[in-house]
Amino acid sequence: MYSSSLFQSLYTSKSNQYKLDTIVSHFLDLLQMKSRNLYEHAIRVSNHSAATAVYMRLPTDDIRLIRYAGLLHDIGLLCVPNSILDKAPYLSRRELQLYKKHPDLGANMLESCPGCQELIPYIRFHHERWDGTGFPKHLKNVNIPLGARIISLASYYDDVIYSSPDFKNKSKADVTRDIFSGSGILFDPDVISAFIKVIFHDTSITK
Repeated sequence: MYSSSLFQSLYTSKSNQYKLDTIVSHFLDLLQMKSRNLYEHAIRVSNHSAATAVYMRLPTDDIRLIRYAGLLHDIGLLCVPNSILDKAPYLSRRELQLYKKHPDLGANMLESCPGCQELIPYIRFHHERWDGTGFPKHLKNVNIPLGARIISLASYYDDVIYSSPDFKNKSKADVTRDIFSGSGILFDPDVISAFIKVIFHDTSITK
């Protein structure tokens, strides 16, 4: 009886993993068709988020979920016209309202997808901010799921710092200062400390 139950549990786990891998692969294909930049952003955010989670010594299952959620965090932008995405951040009020719907849109896409339910909070809340000024729910501090806090910083870093025209001219100290400027305001200070050490592969960096 026990052996049968264990076998069934292992089979179910592998089946769910296969379904999740398939769903993620399909969404990545859609992102790539919509925008090469969105696709590459998703890959980098996923890698940085997972590495940060590893550094923070989160459980293996949490690291796996954060890696997948990093890949899918912007799938809601599939519903936003490229004409709007190409203008960001210079958007009209109407365009900004539509853009701000993308975390909810992405989370809603996954509601009926097998194996994706645990990803939904990370995707829905990856634009929340530590001080409560984010969206869509204005969550604050530890009320924001940790996975979403990590993805939020990784996405900001990739969009605002790494992708900026002058990134190659910035020193390590410049980049560190740019990231730490959001500590305790936009981002979780503990996540920032871990993230900085991850991107520079340097455990000696301090604020």
